[in-house]
Amino acid sequence: MENDSIFKTMASCFALLLLYVMIRFVNIIWWRPRNTEKILSKQGIRGSSYKLFTGDTSDMKDSVQKALSKATSLNHQIIPRVIPFLHKMVQQHGNISLCWFGRRPRLIIADAELTRLVLTNKNGHFVKPPRNPLIKLLSLGLSSLEGETWTKRRRVVTSAFHLEKLKAMVPAFSSSCYNMIERWEKSVETEGWCELDVCSEFNILTGDVIARTAFGSSYQEGKKIFELQKEQAILVNEALNSLYIPGFRFLPTTKNKRRYNLDIQIKTILRDIIQKKERAMKEGEVKEHDLLSILLQCREQSNSLTTDDVIEECKLFYFAGQVTTANLLAWTMIVLSMHLDWQEKARTEVLEIFDKTTLDYEGINHLKIVSMILYEVLRLYPPITVLSKYNWCETRVGNLSIPAGVEFCLPLLLVHNDSNYWDKPEEFNPERFNEGVSKASKDHIAFYPFGWGPKTCPGQNFAFLEAKMALALILQHFSFQLSPTYSHAPTTCITLKPQHGAPIIIRRIKSSKLS
Repeated sequence: MENDSIFKTMASCFALLLLYVMIRFVNIIWWRPRNTEKILSKQGIRGSSYKLFTGDTSDMKDSVQKALSKATSLNHQIIPRVIPFLHKMVQQHGNISLCWFGRRPRLIIADAELTRLVLTNKNGHFVKPPRNPLIKLLSLGLSSLEGETWTKRRRVVTSAFHLEKLKAMVPAFSSSCYNMIERWEKSVETEGWCELDVCSEFNILTGDVIARTAFGSSYQEGKKIFELQKEQAILVNEALNSLYIPGFRFLPTTKNKRRYNLDIQIKTILRDIIQKKERAMKEGEVKEHDLLSILLQCREQSNSLTTDDVIEECKLFYFAGQVTTANLLAWTMIVLSMHLDWQEKARTEVLEIFDKTTLDYEGINHLKIVSMILYEVLRLYPPITVLSKYNWCETRVGNLSIPAGVEFCLPLLLVHNDSNYWDKPEEFNPERFNEGVSKASKDHIAFYPFGWGPKTCPGQNFAFLEAKMALALILQHFSFQLSPTYSHAPTTCITLKPQHGAPIIIRRIKSSKLS
């Protein structure tokens, strides 16, 4: 009898536990998403209905595959190709609409003012969305941190981009840029012209700049890292757009093994670079304060940084620092090949300020037309087309009350092309930035190429200065046009890039000779 009683008690406990697990499961996969949908629907937010488990992921993938299957017309209306699903949702349901990534609600906000409120939020309610853990293999640096850890790390990284340090980087920028111009001069030496894939050229340029300014080395030393991270970015982008099954990262699939192998190789190379820098610092051979030196000094002065932290920041800087500026320069040459009048205006400005003299920091700051062109290219072809945030608790954004667990999807490309904020947004018109960024759009700030608020990219001035110098030197020595083989196919793989490269025909300007 006593045994029967114990068995019944255990059975009852097991049944209650099973019931509890089932209720929790049903709550997570059905009741909670449906409740969130009702709360948002009562506030006038329309969108797709919740589908069990998968949400809208199939539609998302299908729309991307269809968009990437063919090039677009040679114009700047790239939204249907780059973010086709978000474009369709906003067209059907308005600038604030709801979709589903698996069981997680995604609130699409294509409104400049609400975007600003989300990006400048200071109450700590918004964090980076929970993601597939495999994404972290690209970098666990500043861009992945939150809270006090982010604040401390941000302070360290930002110190590397102060004005005086940027000025000190100009000789390194100049050396890398002149090396590229010399390569191009040799390429056009015989015929006076040649065809180049400027995507590849700018990857070499920006890689060399990053290696020199961040690590005091050269492109050749960092070349292997760039190649490995390029492959890792493709795998990370795939994970970013896929639903994650718990525990999947531990399965020895071919792609998982490759992901971890790439990570090991990158960390091994970076650890070697760090050890060389440490030895040089101890022997007093380091005179310039590059990013790596600053990070290592902070590690020595406090316990806030470990060697692994330094490695992750290096991974981030190698990737973000190279790719962002390389793509900006590639898109700028593509756009100026489409708008030869603006190419000539920019060249005239460069020659008036520098003629054939060496570029310097003060002169670069006087390149107003070049700056306007770069801003307009960033509007039409921003490095990051969509930003994401996640509210871990109930919060308000404008007049909206948003329950916890909602992901905010901020399609910057849509805001950059909204006629409510821009006159004829489909047109390339650098003149709109004649009075600066703050007055370029109507009434609202609607320009977010490097984010906004406290988490604005700390390296934006670095990237902009590098791009201005490179573009000025190119204009000083060459004219250029699109190759007949160019296919206009913008696509996103973490950042916005030309899917099939950027073949450009360059011609030496007759009076040009390398300064």
